[in-house]
Amino acid sequence: MNMIKDISICFDDILLLPQHSTVSSRHSVDLTMHGYRFPIVASPMDTVCEFEMAKAIVNEGGIGIIHRYMDRSERLYQVETADLASSSKDGIGMALSALECYDTELIDDAIDVGCRWFCIDTANGHGEAAIGAVRHLRAYYPGINIMVGNVATAEGFARLAEAGADAVRVGIGGGATCITRIVSGHGMPTLQSIIDSYEYKINNNIHTLIVADGGIRTSGDIVKAFAAGADLVMLGSMLAGTEEAPGDLIDGFKTLRGMASEEAQMDWKGESSVVEGVSTKIKYKGSVKNIFSQIKGGIGSGCSYSGVDKLSELAENAEYAIVSALSLGESKPHAIHH
Repeated sequence: MNMIKDISICFDDILLLPQHSTVSSRHSVDLTMHGYRFPIVASPMDTVCEFEMAKAIVNEGGIGIIHRYMDRSERLYQVETADLASSSKDGIGMALSALECYDTELIDDAIDVGCRWFCIDTANGHGEAAIGAVRHLRAYYPGINIMVGNVATAEGFARLAEAGADAVRVGIGGGATCITRIVSGHGMPTLQSIIDSYEYKINNNIHTLIVADGGIRTSGDIVKAFAAGADLVMLGSMLAGTEEAPGDLIDGFKTLRGMASEEAQMDWKGESSVVEGVSTKIKYKGSVKNIFSQIKGGIGSGCSYSGVDKLSELAENAEYAIVSALSLGESKPHAIHH
């Protein structure tokens, strides 16, 4: 067994350093990244993104990916419904398995009803199945937007970029309902995965987008992800539990579950294989617009502290320090007693 790195860092291991700033207000910061006014992606999870969430986030200026744990006719209906209800036509996406990438009828129908992003949704983006699926889609549909993942290393990012991916989901095992690292012993702290992929991207003049995915719990984590080089940030648990998230509201709670959880697998295919996710309850949060507002404010505040008035300039200008484990406690409110 070869050691590749002495240490890999996660979001809680760093703090961004305040710098001289001429930004007058967090509200004046331009959050646009790659044409998206709100560079946030709703994760293709069956307790996060169906047409109501997709519509809400696309109207905000982001991307919504309809999950794949439903039959093809329902998926197409979800995409079409979200597309018809959206003010922007660039952010509606649909998740696919690697095998479905060879189903030309499904791809054609999805394009016809308004799909703009095809997200190859695989547990292990390092596998040849994912790489081959990207190559196939790019060869037969050169004009579509392809998102794929997940990967944990710069090498994984590079292979998918070379295969023709427009965006790669970076992060393995850090999701709120993911237990891949526990089950398989594999993964990498998501922040380190972003840092490594960004370094490779810049050094090799690659235009594929980095989608930070996993381990992001707060707007501060979102800021750190962008500072590390992410182009887009995918959210699951932060958007779950809202009015627009799929699922019933029962006694003030909604369900959040990983797509590799036993419950999700059983509901989708009537059986479960290796379980790499869990299911839990999450307190009802009200309209997702409230979450969007908090995220925008947090990103704007983060940019102002780093002295940039455009989010697109944050990665180039941000500075960070690795902090001790005790700093996490110091960062939290001290006046709350139970």
